[in-house]
Amino acid sequence: MTTVETTFSGADSGSLATAQTKKLSLYVFALFFIFGGLTSLNDVLVPKLKSLFSLSYTEAMLVQSAFFFAYFVASIPAGLLIARIGYMKAAVIGLLTMAAGCLLFIPATLSTLFPAFLGALFILAVGVTTVQVVANPLLSLLGPSSTAHSRLTLGQGFNSLGTTVAPYIGAILILGALNEVDPATLSGAELTAFLAHEASVISNTYAGIALVICLIAAIVWLQRNALKSTRKPERLNPFSALDLLKQPRFAFGAACIFLYVGAEVAIGSLLTDYLMLPTTLGMAAEEAGKHVAFYWGGAMVGRFIGAALMRRFAPGKLLAFAATTVIVLLTLSAMSTGTLAGWSLLAVGLFNSIMFPTIFTLASEGLGERAAEGSGLICCAIVGGAIIPPITGFAADLSTLALALAVPAICYAGIAYFGWYARRPHVAA
Repeated sequence: MTTVETTFSGADSGSLATAQTKKLSLYVFALFFIFGGLTSLNDVLVPKLKSLFSLSYTEAMLVQSAFFFAYFVASIPAGLLIARIGYMKAAVIGLLTMAAGCLLFIPATLSTLFPAFLGALFILAVGVTTVQVVANPLLSLLGPSSTAHSRLTLGQGFNSLGTTVAPYIGAILILGALNEVDPATLSGAELTAFLAHEASVISNTYAGIALVICLIAAIVWLQRNALKSTRKPERLNPFSALDLLKQPRFAFGAACIFLYVGAEVAIGSLLTDYLMLPTTLGMAAEEAGKHVAFYWGGAMVGRFIGAALMRRFAPGKLLAFAATTVIVLLTLSAMSTGTLAGWSLLAVGLFNSIMFPTIFTLASEGLGERAAEGSGLICCAIVGGAIIPPITGFAADLSTLALALAVPAICYAGIAYFGWYARRPHVAA
């Protein structure tokens, strides 16, 4: 999944001892892995809840809406929290909020109500958002400023590793039983018992995750005073960034973050069901869920390829090329069948890889000292992950999953145009 880029000023990155910074860096890398994994685990949760509650695609996509709406709600408060209590304590609060969200899957299971699962996901996502807002600037503190980009790239690598591993493991733990029993063939007490058991599979999985998160929170808490030698982040007016939207390049870039996250999440959410279709790969649920790892794994590999290509080609042109290629892949998938249809869609992940960081940096060019404010506003634009997926699901309900790919294709068209628009370096007015 994408990594939120947030920067705070006023830190002395060379003030911490080398041994201590290396140890703290390991903890931060673990945070990247965890929130990446939890975000992509939604792609397995969507088909599971869709089956259990007999949901339409529109309703099932509310899983992503509940999760990504938290970015809109919690991004700015998270920044203010860091400014008030510091990075390490804010990280602990974020982790404990994540654990609370995971544990709320237990009462959600007992209630057997779909909205209860959405509530648990929202709380979980508030914690994820807080940890993400902490992780990037904290990692930039842990060493000399000359190597900050290298550390952030490595952190994003751990994030991508989490997004790749989680769907595969989640497919085994969460989707396995859907291969053995079709809920449509059950009725009465048998159906009730089956749904209760399968819901408990979800809650047990997330309860296990909560235990791991609590352990990491305890470790981070023991390091809560490690950054005392640095100044707290600068306090910012949470609404002062809104006037940045008057700058066309920044406003266009923020809109493209909205479009990109929405399209990326919509495709990931539909992948399992798409690969199960007889017209594509006709896979069983668990096997299809495992293949989602190729989508996110492609994004992980693509980041290294993209980093090399950025040295030779203008970022805007590369972004336009990647987005245009995705449109071709989506069209090819929608208009074909079998292996070509399935793998064309999975290949989208490879070209998604460079989009978030490239859009972010192109939008932020020329902001200077206001980069932190712009970053917080871009964090809010991630709410696209809450809005585009239900629209895609609605299109699928009205037509087919293949034709619904037109919705993310339109999003990528906007991104391609932005890449061409921003192909030249920003020139200050």
